[in-house]
Amino acid sequence: QVQLVESGGGLVQPGGSLRVSCAVSGFTLDYAAIAWFRQAPGKEREGVSCITSSDGSTYYADSVKGRFSISRDNAKNTVYLQMNSLKPEDTAVYYCATDLGPSCEDYGLEGLYDYWGQGTQVTVSS
Repeated sequence: QVQLVESGGGLVQPGGSLRVSCAVSGFTLDYAAIAWFRQAPGKEREGVSCITSSDGSTYYADSVKGRFSISRDNAKNTVYLQMNSLKPEDTAVYYCATDLGPSCEDYGLEGLYDYWGQGTQVTVSS
C-alpha cells in the first residue's frame, strides 16, 4: 500500500537550516513526482516545491525560491527538502504528497493528490 512518512522537523532559529525527509513505500520514485506542501495555523495549505520522476526537474513557490532545495534518492525511496535561511513565516506543518503521476504540472493544487504523509512540524523562532 502507498505510504509517505515525513521526518526531520523541529525548532530552529531564524536564519538557520533544516532538512525534512519524505520516505515512501508501496511505489517507486522512478515513476512518481513528489510535492511538498505546508500549512501554517489559520492558513490554507500551500504548495512549496515539487520534483518530477523523469528528469528530476524542480519547482518552487516564490516564497521559498533561492532558500529551499528539493532532491530525491531513488535508491532510498526518499525525497528531501533542504530549507536554508529560515524565517518565522516558514513555521508550519510540512507534508509530502503524490498522485503517483510523473509530472509536477499544477503541483500547488492540493486536490490533485491522493496520497499524503502525516506531516512534520517546523518551527522557526528565537
